[in-house]
This record gives sequence, C-alpha cells and structure tokens, in this order.
Amino acid sequence: MNVEFFLRLAQGPLNLTWQGLVMLAVAGLLFYLAIVRGYEPLLLLPIAAGAMLANLPLSPMLGEEGMLTVLYRTGIENELFPLLIFIGIGALTDFGPLLENPRVVLLGAAGQFGIFATLLLALALGFTPNEAASIGIIGAIDGPTSIYVSSLLAPHLLGPITVAAYSYMALVPLIMPPVIRLLTSRRERTIRMPYSQRPISKRTRIIFPIVTTIVVGTLVPFSIPLVGSLMLGNLMRESEVVERLTGGASNELTNIVTLFLGLAIGSTMVGADFLRLTTLMILILGMLAFAVDTAAGLLFGKLLSLLSRGLINPIIGAAGISAFPMAARVVQRVATEEDFENFLLFHAMGANAAGQIASVVAGGVLLALMGGG
Repeated sequence: MNVEFFLRLAQGPLNLTWQGLVMLAVAGLLFYLAIVRGYEPLLLLPIAAGAMLANLPLSPMLGEEGMLTVLYRTGIENELFPLLIFIGIGALTDFGPLLENPRVVLLGAAGQFGIFATLLLALALGFTPNEAASIGIIGAIDGPTSIYVSSLLAPHLLGPITVAAYSYMALVPLIMPPVIRLLTSRRERTIRMPYSQRPISKRTRIIFPIVTTIVVGTLVPFSIPLVGSLMLGNLMRESEVVERLTGGASNELTNIVTLFLGLAIGSTMVGADFLRLTTLMILILGMLAFAVDTAAGLLFGKLLSLLSRGLINPIIGAAGISAFPMAARVVQRVATEEDFENFLLFHAMGANAAGQIASVVAGGVLLALMGGG
C-alpha cells in the first residue's frame, strides 16, 4: 500500500519528458522577456504561463474539462478573442493623420508585400498553401490578425506563429532601424515634411469607419470580421456618444481578453508538437517577412519622395506595417537621430494607421485565396 502511495506521488516526475523540460525553459525565457526586458508583457507573460501550465506532467489544465482547453475552444476555435481585441484596438486608434494625408495609404499597402513574398518562399520550402499563408501573415506584425488567419488556416501552427508575431512586434525598435539605414541615405533621412494642421471634421471621422467597413467588406468579404471589429471600435471612439463602451472596450475588455488569449495560445505550445524544425523555420520566415515588409514600404517611400521632388521623407514608408504606434515612434526616433528638429511622427502615424487597415485587408485576401480554411 505504501509503495502504491509513493508511486502515485511520483507520477509527476516519472512522466516528465525532455520536451517538457525544454518548453518549461522556453516559458522561463518568455517570462524573462516580458518581466525583465519589458517586451510585449501584456501578452508574452500570459503565453508563458499557459506554456508552463500545459507542459507540466499530467497537467489537468488540458483535456476535455481543463481550463486552458476550455479557453481555447471558447475564444480561438471560433476566432472570438482576436476579434474582441480588434474592437479595443479600434477604440484606441486615431485615424486623423491618415485622413489628413490619404496618400500614405499607399505606404500601408506597400508594407504588406513581404506577406505574399514569404508565402511564396514557404510554399517553395514545402509548406502547404494554408500553412504558407499563415506564416506569411506574420509579416503584418499584427498579432490579432496573425492569430485570426492561422486559427482558420493552420491551427496546428498557432503557437509558433503567435510567438513569432508578438516577439517581432516587441523587437520593432531593434529590427527596423538597420533596415532604414541600409536602404536610405542620410540626405533622405533628413528631409523635413511640414506639419499639417488641416482640421478633420467630426462628421468625416464618423463616416470613415462606416464607409471603410462597407467598401473593404464588399471588395474582400473574408475581411469583414476583422475590418468590422476594428472599425466598430473606432466608430464608438469618434461618435463620442458611448464613452462607457469605448472605455470598456479599450481597457477592461481588451485586458481580460488579452489574458485569456495569451493563456489559450500558450496551451498550444506543448513540447512534443512545438519542438520541431518547422518551428525554427517559422521564426526565420516570420523575421524575413517583417524585414521585406519594412523594405517594401521604404522603397515605395523613396518612389513617392522622387515623384514629389523631395517633399516626402521616404523613411515614413517603414511605418506602413501594422505595429501601431510603435513603428511610427521608431521612424521618429531615427529621424531625430539625424536631425533633432525633424518632426515626422504625425506623418508616420498616418502610414502606420494605413498599415493597420492594409494588414486586415491582406488577411482577408489570404483567407479568400485559401478558401477561408
């Protein structure tokens, strides 16, 4: 009886695998990045906790009645969590800079080129079309979009794709500046753009999310959940008649859903499935997609600068990705390093907001190409 008792107590250590130990170390690394380094802590910390709980031996957090499994089924399998987060993002986003200078929407479109280039490369490396599309969307540097698309097209890759997407979001200040300096000259980086103060009426701000939803939803029906959620949050913000809902969406709702989302994503990082060559390839391809997106935005920015006879600083094109507002702040930091009095943040914010919309459209296009999963 005593032997049986001790065997039961030893079930945990006896079922501990090397994959589980490695994943516990990975969870520890994510904890370090979130707590010590401050890299996307709101999501990396819950992801690390979910990974830790999922890789403990005989964890009751998984399985039919496990909390992590319930969260996954509740918010990931039906795409609820990323869409709720998009409502919160919309409630926090000011599209004013984009409305003042609509030309920057072209920079947002150019900033998605890496998605499709990486998709083709992933296909060449042997990934299935659905897997390749899910890997390519990492280049948008938009966590909710990456989660939404991959949960529909390649749910078995959700863990590494999400970790890659949010890790590169956190590394935007480290990855973007070298690409900017490589592709632009100091003369280009010091181009000054006049600060625009053209007022945008409240009516225009209210009409914009409604028209954007109708136009984008009509042209790319698969993007309706993404663009509809984003623009609903923005409409609540700009209407100024539902301040309690706007505050709740941008604070309490987003915070709670982010916690649940992180735990659910972490639960997919089980050692036996996560520790594969595929995971390393996804991380490398995701980095490539990010770099190509940044480069494409810069090159298109150089074209606009040429066409405008030097009136547009091409480095704002680097902000055409969806990492809002971090990408715009990095562009401003690079500009300030070259010329302390060069203020590009407003223009970069316009390109960054355009990148948010463009990434949603790109996600819808990928879903349409792949038949929606």
